[in-house]
Amino acid sequence: MLARFWKNNKGVISFIFLMLFFRTAVADWYHVPSGSMQPNILIGDRVWVNKLAYDVKIPFSSINLNRHHEPQAGDVVVFQSEKAGERLIKRVVGVSGDRVSMNKNRLMINGKQVNTELLESDLTIDQFMQDREDAVYFKEKPVKSGYDNIAQSQGYPIRVSRTMRSSLDSFDETTIPEDYLLVLGDNRDNSADSRVIGLIPRSELVGRAERVVVSFDSDNYYLPRDGRYWQRL
Repeated sequence: MLARFWKNNKGVISFIFLMLFFRTAVADWYHVPSGSMQPNILIGDRVWVNKLAYDVKIPFSSINLNRHHEPQAGDVVVFQSEKAGERLIKRVVGVSGDRVSMNKNRLMINGKQVNTELLESDLTIDQFMQDREDAVYFKEKPVKSGYDNIAQSQGYPIRVSRTMRSSLDSFDETTIPEDYLLVLGDNRDNSADSRVIGLIPRSELVGRAERVVVSFDSDNYYLPRDGRYWQRL
C-alpha cells in the first residue's frame, strides 16, 4: 500500500520535501505584520530572508554546522525571539564590543554620534507613508568606513513621530557582549526592540532580510503595491 502510494505521488512528495528543505535551510519569506520597520518595510510586505547569510544549519533543526559570517551594523535581520515569543524583524545597530547609547533618538556608537540627515522630501516615503504631518524622517548614516552593504554605506531612513513622544527615545550607554546584538526598528517611536526585549543572542538569528518580494496593501483590498517588487532593503 505504501509502495503504491509512493509510486502514484512521488512527484508531489518530492516537491514538498524539497520546498521544505529549501525554506528550512536556504531561504524563506517573512510576512511583515507590523509597522515597526517603516518606512523601509511596510505592513503587508513579503520579505526574502537569506538563511545562509551567517550560518549553515542542519535542515529542520537549529544545529549550526558552519558560522561563516557575522552580522554588521545596518543589516536587517529576522530572529526567533525567545523573550518576545515570536519571530521578529529589526535592524542591527550594535554588534559585539560596540558601546551604544541614544539621546532623543540620536544614536551614539563607540563615542561617535551617528550622522543624521533630515529627509524633507523622498519619493518612496511620500508615496507609501503619506504622514508628514505626523512624522519626520531622517537618514542615518554610518560612522565607520569599509561596510559591505548598501544600508551601511549609504544610510537608511528612520521615522520619528511628531505627535507621540516615546519613553524609549533615550537609553544609557551599554557595551554589547560577545555573541549578542542590539537591534532597533526603523520606526523609532513604535518598535518593541532591544529597548524592550533586551539584547538579542546571536543564536536566535534566522537570517538576513535582503529584499521585498511583494507587498500587499490591506487598505486597498490586499492588492499588490506598485513599486515594491523585489526591492532591495
